[in-house]
Amino acid sequence: MRLVFGVLSLLIALSVVGLLVKKQLGALSSLPVKMQLPAGIDPLVTLPVVSPGATPQVQSEQLQQQILKAVESTLQQPRPMPDDQ
Repeated sequence: MRLVFGVLSLLIALSVVGLLVKKQLGALSSLPVKMQLPAGIDPLVTLPVVSPGATPQVQSEQLQQQILKAVESTLQQPRPMPDDQ
């Protein structure tokens, strides 16, 4: 009898989680394809490119260099001044 109640409660919990997942995925699919990005986010940002045949150490160094260059170029850009001055 405990086994029946245990399996039944597990099925009920699984169905509730399944309904919630379906609801969330339905909400995501109804979003417009082209959404407005918050200010300051570059829509052309790409993932770092590494050599596919290189060793993990070389790939790690390549990623570090690309991230360092991206951060330095971002820091070199002038800050936008507010219009209320």
